[in-house]
Amino acid sequence: MAEGMRGVMVGGDEEYMRMALGEASLAAQEGEVPIGAVVVYDPARDPASPHFVSPEAPRAALDTAPEPRVIARAHNRREHDEDPSAHAEFSAMLAAARELCHWRLSGCTVYVTLEPCLMCAGLMVNSRVDRCVFGAADPKGGALGSLYDLSCDGRLNHGFDVTRGVLAQECSQLLRDFFRERRAARRRG
Repeated sequence: MAEGMRGVMVGGDEEYMRMALGEASLAAQEGEVPIGAVVVYDPARDPASPHFVSPEAPRAALDTAPEPRVIARAHNRREHDEDPSAHAEFSAMLAAARELCHWRLSGCTVYVTLEPCLMCAGLMVNSRVDRCVFGAADPKGGALGSLYDLSCDGRLNHGFDVTRGVLAQECSQLLRDFFRERRAARRRG
């Protein structure tokens, strides 16, 4: 594997997306739209962390920093919780903030199986995430490139990196299968 961003190997995105797909499968088992999310924290990229390593520091300084780790996982629970904000990535970011004991999610990457909506992309801006990685694009509601792109809107006070299409086929297939089964169940009545 080739090295990508600090501590994450190219292919690491796929590993974390597979975890998000596992969460999405749990949502489907609960009768929820199968969307899952995982938040990975890299203390070397968080200025509030005692392990923060400045981008100008020598590369060797990163060798002593702790490795990135998963700090939150969640899946869609809107129906079960009767909560319009219970999107997978929204819930995962709330759990990550509780884990870090602060609202800023600097040093965090959010992995989500479906492109975030306006609400979730807005939370990414407001919580100051470093990066979002998503699987399937959402042409009807995506706010990180499909309909809007909140990640790089210069009018906002924060921007973040976005990686699109990681395991897109698997993420899309899970959604297609779920909705196909739902339509079939309605026809069976």
